[in-house]
Formats: sequence, C-alpha cells, structure tokens
Amino acid sequence: MHRIQLDNREFEGANAVYLLGTETDGPTTLVDTATAQPTVRAELGAELDAVGVSLADVDQVLLTHFHGDHAGGAGAVQAAGDAVVRVHNADAALVERDSTALSAFDDRHSALFDHWGMPEPAAAKLHESLADDALWSDEDASVEPFDDGDRFAVGDREVEVWHLPGHTVGQSGFVLDDGDERALFSGDALLPKYTPNVGGADVRDEDALQHYLDALVRIVDGGFDVAYPGHRQPLEEPAERARHILAHHRERTDRVVDVLRTHGPADAWTVSAHLFGDLEGIHILHGPGEAYAHLEHLRTAGHVAVTDGAYELLDERPDVAALFPTLE
Repeated sequence: MHRIQLDNREFEGANAVYLLGTETDGPTTLVDTATAQPTVRAELGAELDAVGVSLADVDQVLLTHFHGDHAGGAGAVQAAGDAVVRVHNADAALVERDSTALSAFDDRHSALFDHWGMPEPAAAKLHESLADDALWSDEDASVEPFDDGDRFAVGDREVEVWHLPGHTVGQSGFVLDDGDERALFSGDALLPKYTPNVGGADVRDEDALQHYLDALVRIVDGGFDVAYPGHRQPLEEPAERARHILAHHRERTDRVVDVLRTHGPADAWTVSAHLFGDLEGIHILHGPGEAYAHLEHLRTAGHVAVTDGAYELLDERPDVAALFPTLE
C-alpha cells in the first residue's frame, strides 16, 4: 500500500489517496482520487510515477463518498486508462454528475436553507459556491455502484465494503485484513483532527446523526489495528478515535439543549451562531447543518418540537445520555 498526500486547502487538510496493488499482482487500485484541480492532478501523476505506475495503469477506483475532494478526479483517472469507478449506490448519481440528481440536491439545499432560517445573502453566497464545479474533472465518470458487504480484489488481496453513513448517505469504508493487520480505509467517516460534519455535508440524510452514531459503533466493534482516513495521517487507535467523536457529539447535543433552554425557541441558524459564532466559506453550510442534525435527533426522540423552523424544548432537562450508545 502506498499513501499519497495531495494538496487540499478547502476542507480538512491534505487529501490522502491510497494505491493498492500494481499491474504485476492484480487490479491496480486507487482509494479516492482527491480533486480534479490541475495542480492536484499533476501531484497525483508524479506520485504514481515515482512508484512506477501511471494514471493509465489504474484498473479501478474505489470512492469513499461523492464529495469533490474525494471523487473529483475520478473522471480524469477513468479517461486516462478506462478504470472502473466504484462508489456506494446512494452516492453514485452525484459522482456521475447526473442532472436530475444534482437538481434535486440543489432543491433540497434551498428548502433546508429556508427551514434553517439562513439569511438570504448567506444563502445566495452559498448557492454560488456550491454551483462551482472547480473540484471536479471535466470528464464525467461512469460509475459501477456497490453495496455494503461487496468485495473487490485489490492487487493480490481483497477489500470488503463497509457502509458507514452519516457524513454522506453513501459514505463507505474499505476493510483490508491480511492476517497481520486489520485496516479500515475510512474516507471521512473517521478523521484524525476534525470531527466529520453531519447534517450539512449531505442534506439528503434526514437522520444523519443517528446514522453516524451507528457507523461509529460499527467502527469501535470492528477490531481495527489502523485506519487510513481521507485526510491527514493514519490513525493508530481507530476505536479510541471513534469513541472520542461519539463523546464529542453527545457534548454538542448538551450544548444545543443549553442554547434552547437559555434563549428559548430557535431555528438552526440561530443555534449554530450560539455554537460556532460567525462562519465563512463552506462552514456557512456545515455550521447550521450540524445544529440541524442535533436538533432533529432531539426532535425524533420527543425532546423538542418544531414550529415554522423554530425548535422548542418540551423537557427542560432531557436525558441526553439516553440518546447515545454506551461503549465499553
């Protein structure tokens, strides 16, 4: 396995792309592709050349999810050598840049921006940013979807797909167990520095936080020796990191309850402002999206009610701990 670090100044730090296998020992495979920006594509090509592989040698691309900083270069890699591009079926249409899927995604953003109480200038700026396809290749990828439990040869070994939704509906990891090391290529399901955004990163998911909590429990129970995330450095204690993120979300739900208790009924934009302050760039989406995911988690449990976008506590002291799994 060869880990390739590629420039990314937009999101969670340098992207990590993984090369598995070579032409001599089975399907030459990339896990993710980073963006399609010319400098990044040149970096990827140079890194592959350094180990004797060209873009045209790549047989398959396994994508962890649809975001442009992970899947944006897939079309260019496929065009270079006719690689098979695979992603979870829930994210496939967005990777293919299907016009119907993109239109529905945009409509969902518009509806939620209104529900969250996002001011019109912020919404307009965000729509403009989301419409910018700079992270994506000019070449649209043709995708072969996969599902949880599917297996694919990578070099002379095999990976198993683990569906780990929450960050996106189709977010998946790839498990590689060679007997000596049990590894998870985790994409953005598990990151070493930041807690992956839920609620804003994929607005299609109406129960994003619960899905992500379930994914974290699955990772804790997975017995992994190491995780190779989609950004930054490998994680030597993936279960401990998953526990930390789970505890972080429990604390954040407590903070959301405190905001509602102190300030009264509020929409997601207002709760986000109390949690995060003023936001810029993509965080204009991620902040209220995260607040929304936690508010909806409370609403589903019957602890809050929502009227015209404003969430109101029904119980001054809800049992937040009961909403989160207890891990050994």
